[in-house]
Amino acid sequence: MFRVAVVGATGYTGFELLRLLASHGGVEIGALTSETYSDREVGEVFPAFSKVISKRLQKFDPALCRETDLVFCCLPHRTAMNTVPALLEGGRRVVDLSADFRLRDSAVYESWYKTDHICPERIGEAVYGIPEIYREKIRDAKLVANPGCYPTGAIIALSPLLRAGLIRSSSIIIDAKSGVSGAGRKADLGIQFSEVNERFKAYGIATHRHTPEIEQELSAAAGGEVRVSFTPHLVPMTRGILSTIYAEADDGADAAAARGALEETYGGEPFVRLMPAGEFPNVSQVAGSNFIDIGLTLDERTGRFVIVTAIDNLVKGASGAAVQNMNLMLGLPEAQGLAHPGFWV
Repeated sequence: MFRVAVVGATGYTGFELLRLLASHGGVEIGALTSETYSDREVGEVFPAFSKVISKRLQKFDPALCRETDLVFCCLPHRTAMNTVPALLEGGRRVVDLSADFRLRDSAVYESWYKTDHICPERIGEAVYGIPEIYREKIRDAKLVANPGCYPTGAIIALSPLLRAGLIRSSSIIIDAKSGVSGAGRKADLGIQFSEVNERFKAYGIATHRHTPEIEQELSAAAGGEVRVSFTPHLVPMTRGILSTIYAEADDGADAAAARGALEETYGGEPFVRLMPAGEFPNVSQVAGSNFIDIGLTLDERTGRFVIVTAIDNLVKGASGAAVQNMNLMLGLPEAQGLAHPGFWV
């Protein structure tokens, strides 16, 4: 039985990790940390875990993780990079759910996140944590940079099409809608019920920090620079991301070729579901699960592919992917603890 720790266990991603780890069967929880709720039982903070997880939350100290095999770091961007190096120096393997080690160029990180990166030397050690693309590297990694929620849906859908030369890399538009839990578990006027209910808005237009992450991975798939137009929207629902993606078909490309590229790439993947022709995903189908559903068509009038993806932003977009990465890193079956469908609705 492997032992794991969750640093920053009382945010939404921490909650989802605890939900998945509690029934995993291959790991036990060695330590849980929270600066806000230290010295309280986790069941007091999250009553759902009463009589399920008997652990006291503690303030972070690297010594708490000394007897663990792997640490999930669920700290905010700009904060995680202060903590991850100490964990690595202590011999721990780390899955970091922040953005601090996702971007391979520290200058790009500093430009988008408006802060200096205090340990750029660690960036080169990090493996980007999409198992469907980087599985073998993840198995051997000491540090995995868990991907962002919006990038997950876009990168998984578009990478095979770019590698196959089926879409024009200069034409990609990503129109994505997320539930409010994507903003985190914090006091913020903009995400209070009365500010969100019955409203629907775009935000971060041309400035969202997931943009360079998407472009980095799509450029790797295309073998050349890719720039995208990415616009996220806030939807008055709790969880889920639906992304509608537009890309011009390259000469001779058709829907059959695009489906073939996706089927060839993901046909054996446990958590990628390609919808039947003419059908498209709904976020309710993936709620609480680690699946990504993909549907596509070619608009013959415009010559553009329309690709739709759905994920649960807290599971495949965060904690489920983190558990999938943990399974690979610890040599456990990749789908362990994730095979149930979820279904919160």
